[in-house]
Amino acid sequence: MASPNISRAWPAVAVAALAALMIGPASALAGDEASSETRLSQQRNSRETRSDEQQAKDWGLRTEDWARYRQLQQGPLGMYSPNLDPLTALGIEARNDEERRRFAELQVRAESARVTKELAYQRAYDQAWKRLYPTLQWVTLTAAANSSPVRLQGNGRLALFIEDNCMACNLQIRKLQATGSEFDLYMVGSENDDARLRQWAQRVALDPRSVRERRVTLNHDAGRWASLGVTGELPALVRQVDGQWQRQ
Repeated sequence: MASPNISRAWPAVAVAALAALMIGPASALAGDEASSETRLSQQRNSRETRSDEQQAKDWGLRTEDWARYRQLQQGPLGMYSPNLDPLTALGIEARNDEERRRFAELQVRAESARVTKELAYQRAYDQAWKRLYPTLQWVTLTAAANSSPVRLQGNGRLALFIEDNCMACNLQIRKLQATGSEFDLYMVGSENDDARLRQWAQRVALDPRSVRERRVTLNHDAGRWASLGVTGELPALVRQVDGQWQRQ
């Protein structure tokens, strides 16, 4: 006959064994879930790293350049100009002359390649426009007086005065287009040459849809800039405030 102590011990042993069997699979499952989460995290990080490396390569940048660009987008520059391209952002925030020259050269090469492709497409676009809408102009220009300067009438919109062959002017236009701003553009020194103004608009990749929808207008200066009495160099982004034209 078995000892009473031994008989009472058996249920305790059975419970302990059952608990071990239950804890074992649960512990293994938790370990598998943690391992799976780690693998997913590593895969996400790997994809982000590859994406950063590829995007840096697309812009001709080093990976550390791209990391700095992302850092800049988290600061004031990203707040002011959230859609600024990497080369412009890095060039503006260059830490020394060598960096500034490097980013400027990269941007010139990138823009040269972009403009070449865009001009090829623009020629195809112009041909399609003439074929589909032969009586309409792609750009409607404001008629300019031939004898005396035309005074600028304030309408609450921004007015941007630019001149040809002006990198700072082109940069200002890119910033305005990136933020979706509506503005009236005036080319100083255009000599009322419509073809010159249209070619310039194509060269700087002014959005044709914005022009067609009149969110952006193209105009000859025709003496307006001189009539404002605003000092400083071009480009000049101005708005009429309480009857006075002020730089913005």
